[in-house]
This record gives sequence, structure tokens and C-alpha cells, in this order.
Amino acid sequence: MHALIEDVNFDIYSEAVELILGAESNGNRVHITGIGKPAHVAGYIASLLSSTGTPAYELHGTEAVHGSSGQVKPGDVVIAISNSGETAELVGTVTTLKNNGAKIISVTGKKESWLAKNSEVFLYAGVSSEGDYLNRAPRASILAEIFILQGLSILLQCKKNVTPEQYIKWHPGGALGKLRDDEKKIS
Repeated sequence: MHALIEDVNFDIYSEAVELILGAESNGNRVHITGIGKPAHVAGYIASLLSSTGTPAYELHGTEAVHGSSGQVKPGDVVIAISNSGETAELVGTVTTLKNNGAKIISVTGKKESWLAKNSEVFLYAGVSSEGDYLNRAPRASILAEIFILQGLSILLQCKKNVTPEQYIKWHPGGALGKLRDDEKKIS
């Protein structure tokens, strides 16, 4: 994970940011999908992006090939998350989405994977080990995927110049749904 953190800079995100902003300017949308643990990452990132100015929808990774791909219009952007980039169910989903005109941003830990090679934009989220002696259950790879996609969310939020007033409009619940004293305007 340390090596990944050292390699992250704004430049790695430029194509992803341009693809998303271009799609939005054409009236298209952003969807996020994954299989297994990355599906949970997809749900979190869809919520994060939606609360910070980029409406995004979670797309169920396996239901997509059973009708849910109908939520994706030609020109929409789909962020597909998979550590291996080879998960059979996700390959089927991404193939279907591409055949229907979607643009794919892949987030994977394998630079030479099927997913990386079959996406318009590739974001590397690789780790050397999951952090336990079995090296199987997704732990570090999930953190890497979240870390990479949080970076993308920050850049999109900055590009859109999201204000505290806008944020609480989209996130009115909890303590985050109120303006802080230093954010309140004096009238």
C-alpha cells in the first residue's frame, strides 16, 4: 500500500476526470460496479460521489447481465472495480456494458488484466499482499480501491467547486448536514 500511495498524483486521474465531466456535459451519468467485496466499495463510492457533486449510481455486478444494464445509456461512464481484473462475472458485465455503448474506467490491482486492457481509462489500485498469512481475503486491496476512488472524488469535487451549502443540500442528515459556524454567511 505504501508504494501505491507514493505513486498517486493528480496526473493519474486526468483522463478519468475528463471522461466523467465530458459524459456529464452530454447528459450522461456515472455508474459504479464490482463483484464481491468490490461491490461494497461500489456502493460507498456511488454515495460519496453523489454527495460531493457527481451523481452516481451503484450497478449490481451480476444483475447487470440479467437486465440491470438497461440503467446504462450509451455514453454513460461505468467505474468497474476488481482486484484481479479477471473476475468472470465482471468480464461478462463489462462486455455487455461496452456492447451497449458505455465508457469504462477500470480500478484494478493488475496492470495487465483483462479489465485494464478493456477500459478507456485504467486506475491502478495494486497491493503486494492482502495483509494476512493466507493472502486471499480482500483487505489491503479494498483499502487501495477506496483510496484511489476517494482521490477521484476529491478532484471532481474541486473541479465543480462544491460549496458547503451544496453539500448539505445533498447530505442533509446527521452532523454533516448542518453548516459549521465558520461556514455560515453573515447577512
